Amino acid sequence: MKVLELKFKNQEDKVVTLSLEAPIEPVNPALITDAMNQIIAGNAFSSSGGDFVEKHSARIVERYVETIELV
Repeated sequence: MKVLELKFKNQEDKVVTLSLEAPIEPVNPALITDAMNQIIAGNAFSSSGGDFVEKHSARIVERYVETIELV
């Protein structure tokens, strides 16, 4: 499963992550930057450390899980 992680800094200068499942690929950095700017400007989310105040980074994370059958 792939996840798009949008990382922001909050008012306490701590990094907060928003995760979005099944991102559209290939990703468009300009659209991601615009979306992150809108999240900050619209004060759409806050965290225990306060509002989001700055973009930190964005990344695609892929996780592979294999279940092991126990005997």
